[in-house]
Amino acid sequence: MAIIRNHDVVIFGTGLAGLRAAVEIARSTNGQIDMALVSKVQLMRAHSVCAEGGTGAVLREEEGDSLDLHAWDTVKGSDFLADQDAVDCFVNRSPREIHLLEHWGCPWSRRKDGRIYQRPFGGHSYPRATMAADKTGFVEMQTLYDTLTKYSNWTNYHEVFATSIILKDGKFSALTVIDNVSGEFMAIRGKCLLIATGGLGCLYGFTTYSQTVTGDGHAIAVRAGLPMEDPEFLQFHPTGLVPSGILMTEGCRGEGGYLRNKDGDRFMEKYAKERMELAPRDIISRAETTEIIEGRGLEGPDKMGYVHLDLRHLGADKINHRLPLIREVTMKFLGLDPITTSIPVRPVAHYSMGGIETDITARTRLENIWAAGEVACVSMHGANRLGTNSTAECLVFGGIAGEEIVKYLKTNNVLSDLPQDKLKESEAYIYDNILKRTGKENPFKLRQELRSLLDCYAGVFRNGKNMEEGLQKVKELKERFKNVGVQDKSRVYNTNLLHTLETGNLILLAEILLTGALNRAESRGAHSRRDFPKRDDVNWLKHTMITLHDDNLVIDYKPVTITKWKPVERKY
Repeated sequence: MAIIRNHDVVIFGTGLAGLRAAVEIARSTNGQIDMALVSKVQLMRAHSVCAEGGTGAVLREEEGDSLDLHAWDTVKGSDFLADQDAVDCFVNRSPREIHLLEHWGCPWSRRKDGRIYQRPFGGHSYPRATMAADKTGFVEMQTLYDTLTKYSNWTNYHEVFATSIILKDGKFSALTVIDNVSGEFMAIRGKCLLIATGGLGCLYGFTTYSQTVTGDGHAIAVRAGLPMEDPEFLQFHPTGLVPSGILMTEGCRGEGGYLRNKDGDRFMEKYAKERMELAPRDIISRAETTEIIEGRGLEGPDKMGYVHLDLRHLGADKINHRLPLIREVTMKFLGLDPITTSIPVRPVAHYSMGGIETDITARTRLENIWAAGEVACVSMHGANRLGTNSTAECLVFGGIAGEEIVKYLKTNNVLSDLPQDKLKESEAYIYDNILKRTGKENPFKLRQELRSLLDCYAGVFRNGKNMEEGLQKVKELKERFKNVGVQDKSRVYNTNLLHTLETGNLILLAEILLTGALNRAESRGAHSRRDFPKRDDVNWLKHTMITLHDDNLVIDYKPVTITKWKPVERKY
């Protein structure tokens, strides 16, 4: 029998976007709206703490930056697939978010004159990466959490695993979860829902993501009928530490770091002569991969090719003050000191530009469900995200979602009925189906195979034949998943069960990603096809929309919103 909990608002995911929305709801209502904060990890363990380099915002208009310039950089970086109304909304609100965090106590790095320090970042025409050394996400999370603790109108459901969204007459009714601590099944009801669960990067084996980032919010939303927008656009960060994949922040290059091949050459001169190491991520990732494929890389563990990230010329003082985490990580994981030795790096799965479709108020197609942060696709990143725009997006659209939810509750302050048949069906699927499975397939092995498939078939460079093969292999994994075995039959902290459910989510998302990628017959941003090497604005200047109907994926499209800038050739 499921336990029922009632709240005004359910916030599903407690990273930057979820916490920012919670703070907005609390402060704008003086703590009068009852919130449930739902997370599969402890509240301050969300993957947002791993963000390192900075948060993009225009703070220096008097020194030469401008909102229009930030918007242009973002649209150009997106390879013109970004919705320009969303970009305008974003760049106009981002400076306000920096100042709010400043007033709430965020310890930003400082210039000698005491003003907030900003460093250069790839694809940006002006240094607007607002930073706290190389631990920006962590301090932003801590600042938001500290601010939220001023209020008592929230209940923290941490270490719970969400399994489904229950709807009633097309509106959100409840989020079902497994409480890992007690082993109980719960339905957390609310008058509205915000999905803020982050990315899906654990689809890949070589990834910067925490191992908890398994796309649960995406998968649950798709099963509830919401469309995924532009799922084919998965960003590879140019500097993943070899062999672990740990992120070497773009701040390394923002502070003046070089990329070198095995001959010691700064090879970016061949690919982006003007911006060099500060070109957008998709361009640098393709350049690195080309260097490796053509024999100018170095060979690491398991024949993993790599290039060098060289910080030695920056000197000990700059590295220790601006990049202390990078030095700590490389010393701990490789026994390597970047003050004296170059760092081995290669492109690594890092960010999903696509996600649950939303409008510029963060609302989905369902009346009382919003989505914000990486799980969402308001489409301000288009085909390629610029560094620093992700943490800023979480703050901006988390804040907007909070504002909109407060407005909504002023006239829609009633809980939807909870359909008991759907609740029983959701509970039965977990305990009478998945948990009781005794098949021979190992969920951990299935996940390992899936991640290897994505590394192989949906990497920096793609082609139709390989993606067809990869998609077929994913569908085979989907069939094998039906014969999965869950050895642990207990209920308390049953990680065997949770990993099995996560694997099911990942298989669905892999099928969606490869379906979208195979269907888009062009190269644009992070989606680079060898068989269709050119951008095709005539046929493909449009967003992919994928929905799930009766276990089948259906593809549709919607136009890109263009307000100021027509697509032009993208050069750096």
